[in-house]
Amino acid sequence: MKISELKDKKITRRATRSFDEFGNRIYNKFEYEIPYNPTHENNETERLFAKIIDMLPFFLIFIFVFHKIVIVSVFLSIPSVIIFGTITECFFGTTLGKKIFRIKIIDEHGNYPNILRSFARNFLCLANFCSILIDYEPRASSDSETQTNLSMHMNNKLCKTYIVKESKIAEIRSLLDVEQPKNKERLIE
Repeated sequence: MKISELKDKKITRRATRSFDEFGNRIYNKFEYEIPYNPTHENNETERLFAKIIDMLPFFLIFIFVFHKIVIVSVFLSIPSVIIFGTITECFFGTTLGKKIFRIKIIDEHGNYPNILRSFARNFLCLANFCSILIDYEPRASSDSETQTNLSMHMNNKLCKTYIVKESKIAEIRSLLDVEQPKNKERLIE
């Protein structure tokens, strides 16, 4: 089974126009299934700070060890983070920055991504910083303004990976009927 095939049951109650003999409103119960969402909401800020934390050691190494200027250090730390992130996500499901925020990367089957999927995901993270312009109307005025949002989910959608909290991995694997790894070893597909 895959994460995208999991369903979550939801029950809603909707009021009717009828009342019982005590004057209480009668409600209809509707049960429906929605796709299971393993990710946590509003994780963009955590992911952005995790990426900055991942870049910081490489940035400092290029400045202090190799004596590069700041802009060159920034540009050299980007491919370093892509390569290092690929390796660490493949074997541990996380990077240094993600570990601080207790975030893990898993694929459709609840495993850590393989090396190619992890590389594609990390390479596509460069496109995540392309901003999306959204028109909206602020509450205080009637004029329309433009808001800039960073889309930090494109690489995960294309590579079919999920960003989850460490505490949620056991729940996801139990829903997928995947045996829990012993001693934090990598699950094999």
